[in-house]
Amino acid sequence: MPYADVIELALYHEEHGFYSSGGQAGRRGDFITSPEVGPLFGNLVANALDAEWDRLGQPEVFTVVDYGAGPGTLARSIAAADPRCRARLQYVAVERSIEQRAQHPEWVLSDSSLAEATVGDGLTGVVIANELLDNMAFTPVLRSNDQLEQLVVVAEGNRLTTAPGPALTPTQSSWFAEDLEQGLLQDDAATWLTTSLESLTAGRILVIDYARLHSSEVTLRTYANHEQAGDPLVGLGTKDITVDLDLAQIQNRTRVADSIRTQADWLSHLGIADLVAEGQRIWEESAAVGDLAALKAKSRVREAESLMDTVGLGGFLVAEWVVE
Repeated sequence: MPYADVIELALYHEEHGFYSSGGQAGRRGDFITSPEVGPLFGNLVANALDAEWDRLGQPEVFTVVDYGAGPGTLARSIAAADPRCRARLQYVAVERSIEQRAQHPEWVLSDSSLAEATVGDGLTGVVIANELLDNMAFTPVLRSNDQLEQLVVVAEGNRLTTAPGPALTPTQSSWFAEDLEQGLLQDDAATWLTTSLESLTAGRILVIDYARLHSSEVTLRTYANHEQAGDPLVGLGTKDITVDLDLAQIQNRTRVADSIRTQADWLSHLGIADLVAEGQRIWEESAAVGDLAALKAKSRVREAESLMDTVGLGGFLVAEWVVE
């Protein structure tokens, strides 16, 4: 059986909570994403949206597609930041989990996929994938007999394991360095990027994720109960499965990104230092009152530390593809 099909099934079951004790949808809580740290991240993304809206000439309809939107946390934070483009904003929250879509705010367009009926033939705006592509199906490849071969899943008694499968075609092999010994074929991620680029008339693709610039550095990880959980083929659907996004492979298969930098650098460019300084000032002026606004302002310091941590979220890579 194709390895990617098995992983896709495991991801679907895990996402919909088929095996979880509480029926929890989405990732089981082993990861904290940037929007979940607090509203500061959404405030900074709002700054990025305003900048792109200005670059595009402030179009009457400015579409933002949030892939893997979860319960709509990022959308709420962006709305709370009240960006200048808000009145022109058409926000599409794409989330395949029914349970999570049910939590989306009423003002967004919510769907399980991006359909032409939702946004028309071509859109102007920004497509966002925050920690999405690392959670897509993949196929391990291994060099054998001087060629890269796909691994397939086979059954040995009551357990699943891997075996050598078909060799990569010359085109597939060209996506990797000639000396690569093992890696991950990321068809779903490449297809997503290709489709997203085709959906844009003008704007940009914004990918924020665990990512590597060299295929040899890409790794596979599984987690359960905040601990590493070993072989993804054991206990299908009971653990989080994540891989580094192979930016070398993805760019070879689509086109070179216009910008790649760490999340810490990207957030610095968007003005995180100014927002933190503003929060400190508000807190110092309102600490005696201790109202909600003061507490939110104080929390910016803690949020910024998490978002900028270079061994954590701040070390994620932000890749952008611009469509003129």
